[in-house]
Amino acid sequence: MSARWLLVILFLSLPGVAMAQGLPALTMTEGEGGTTYSLSFQILALMTALTVLPSIVLGMTAFTRIIIVLSILRQALGTQQTPPNQVLVALALFLTFFVMQPTMTQFYDEALSPFLDGQMPADQAIETGTAIIKAFLIENTRQNDLMMFQQLAGDEPYASQDEVPLSVLLPAFITSELKTAFQIGFLIFLPFLVIDMVVASILMALGMMMLSPMLVSLPIKLLLFVLVDGWALTVGSLAATYGVGVGG
Repeated sequence: MSARWLLVILFLSLPGVAMAQGLPALTMTEGEGGTTYSLSFQILALMTALTVLPSIVLGMTAFTRIIIVLSILRQALGTQQTPPNQVLVALALFLTFFVMQPTMTQFYDEALSPFLDGQMPADQAIETGTAIIKAFLIENTRQNDLMMFQQLAGDEPYASQDEVPLSVLLPAFITSELKTAFQIGFLIFLPFLVIDMVVASILMALGMMMLSPMLVSLPIKLLLFVLVDGWALTVGSLAATYGVGVGG
């Protein structure tokens, strides 16, 4: 139910919808005491949509998995704050837009565009848009996580994905994303950990106790990462985990 209201708010917050419905952004009423200014429901809906937008980006898209993997990669390299947080967040957002583009295009073509053109009522547009978002979430949610939250909610096994409520699907999706992100992060971290161990063993064998292993291993890890084209490999692998670019 909350997702339905959220989609309604997003629809109402669009300028095109506001113009079609004739909702003024500012109403002026002149009386004996002067002029009274009042904001319309459109502004209220827009501000509410902007408030919940970060939660939507974090909880209903690929952003969570991508930003966690990129953060683990930076820690594995040992470069402290390089790349800076702003760069990592920007890269995660752009990659999220790339991964979500097929879903968002389908959402616009089948739900939002017909609604804005007056060819589909709001209720039907909300149901169609919710079904599209559900399809993406279920496709990228582990069945074990979905079953766990289904049992916690006390529901019977669902016959189809249309019967899965968002109150169960959303926590299952983000839990699944966290698990997948840490699994990918472990695989990324492992080769860099091996380099650190080898460098530390060599320095210890040479008797260089006062020389920090991190100081020696950092340029080696950077060189290895550049030679294998690590950023393209990481970004491409992350996109492939969502089926983007697979099979042509």
